[in-house]
Amino acid sequence: MPRLPRGVPVARHRVQEAMRDWGEPDERVETAALVVTELVANAVQHTAGRRIRCRLLRTPGRVRICVWNRGRLHVPDLPGPRKPEPSDAPPGGPFGSEGPGPVASGGPDGTGDGFDLASVAEGGRGLMLVDALATRWGTGTSVSGRLVWADV
Repeated sequence: MPRLPRGVPVARHRVQEAMRDWGEPDERVETAALVVTELVANAVQHTAGRRIRCRLLRTPGRVRICVWNRGRLHVPDLPGPRKPEPSDAPPGGPFGSEGPGPVASGGPDGTGDGFDLASVAEGGRGLMLVDALATRWGTGTSVSGRLVWADV
């Protein structure tokens, strides 16, 4: 799709349609719709390429959303995927950096999720949403572009 704001709802509707055709549960369909909305919106805002590619990979019990783009503009520092615990770490893979999804890291009183919402600009909160919704997500960068993926 072209790297334009109108590509965001196009990606969301295509993901919903494909997942409904596969018979995925409504909750997973809507979670994927929110995740792809955030990932494509980030690619529209923070990349310089002309096109964005979105792909779904389906395995039993999981759908991986992949958003790929060429080129980057300046991307502000945002909370990234957390590193999985050694027992959770998948054996390698082509997807670069990844995290296990939401993991409670605890605040000073032992509560909280590790994110301080007040410290993140409004424009940087989308990846926090992805982190909360995805079971795992990550990024990969090469000379030809960036891949951001999320499992729902």
